[in-house]
Amino acid sequence: MNWTDAAQDATIMGMNYSDVRGRVFFIWALVILLVFASALACAQTPEASDSSKSWTASAERQGAGNVNPTRSTESHTESNGRTVDKRAVERMGPDGRYEPYLDIEKESVKVDANTVRTVERTFGRDSSGQRVLVQVTEEENRSSRDGAGKSVRTTSNPDANGRLQVVQREIQETKKTSPDTQDKKTTVFTPDVNGGLAAVMQSQEHQKRSGDHTIEFRKSTSLPDGNGGWQVGEVKQGVIKDDGKERTIDEQVLRPENNGTLSPIARTVSKELQSSHGENRTSVDTYTTNLPGSAGDGSLQLEHRVTTLRRANPGGGQTTEKQVEGRNPGDPGAGLRLTTKAIDIVRPGAAGATETQTVQFRDANGNLGVVSVDIGKTNKPSAINVDIAPSDKPKQNPPK
Repeated sequence: MNWTDAAQDATIMGMNYSDVRGRVFFIWALVILLVFASALACAQTPEASDSSKSWTASAERQGAGNVNPTRSTESHTESNGRTVDKRAVERMGPDGRYEPYLDIEKESVKVDANTVRTVERTFGRDSSGQRVLVQVTEEENRSSRDGAGKSVRTTSNPDANGRLQVVQREIQETKKTSPDTQDKKTTVFTPDVNGGLAAVMQSQEHQKRSGDHTIEFRKSTSLPDGNGGWQVGEVKQGVIKDDGKERTIDEQVLRPENNGTLSPIARTVSKELQSSHGENRTSVDTYTTNLPGSAGDGSLQLEHRVTTLRRANPGGGQTTEKQVEGRNPGDPGAGLRLTTKAIDIVRPGAAGATETQTVQFRDANGNLGVVSVDIGKTNKPSAINVDIAPSDKPKQNPPK
């Protein structure tokens, strides 16, 4: 489980999200939404020793009616066990010109065969437009041949004097208890009143693999009970089946009732099918006991469906179409209807690939209207050289 998973778990169980991460994260998340699904690319001069793993990209985004235009650039380089990713976001200023808004710099170094250290720095802008550090995240991952591993992730924000103060630390330990089973423990710490760090959330995850391409998993997330112990706040459990051609994930979310009994409150069923003629289709159905606009009877009902079709284009590149279907809160018994549609087209060219993404959203009158258009260029290898044929090796890890 990464930090985002821990934060989401904290949120759904009633923890104060801003206390866990800090308001800086919201700024970052907002910007990422503004440049949602954009491909990034400009001209690039890759390192000769590792050019196939280095790329740069750029993109511009405009909402309907040229609202909130942004543009971003991104670069990725790899050399001698060192990986550097940089992302810069600009927004339109009051004078009609783009101005710097956010920079994210991430560096990963392979210390030895079993250890990787990563430092990520996020920079914003002050009132005078000067770049200022707003957050630093440091992570160290250690692994061993027997499947055991440990990661420590520390997030720090500068105080009023510019000195970094730890706002969160996450420790994750993984153990291979047998050839077919694995246990994972994650603990999240935040500052306490005494100036130290106190555990505020803990999760235990167990995975078991069987010979028929099946993985069973169960993850229990707990919060302090106020008496020095832990109280289960949520359980996620399910089954993954993957034969290399079709992959299904059936996950249930359970929470305790007043008497302590765990009851299902949500369920997600996802299916991924890779065809022999270059298409990949994924569908995700989400069920809930709390259907918007309906009193509900405590049973799980289908709330929304996300369908993604990804196919290779003749001559290279790819087209990805995503559709979101949801219920109308004003008429929940009417079934699902299309609410959002996004089409992403990547076309290869001599100087790299061009990518165009158009997002449509259903308005109050029931019509689909364009809400944003992203146009970018990239020489990222995965965007140009598309391979969506069935995998010979099934995916092994359960969803986060």
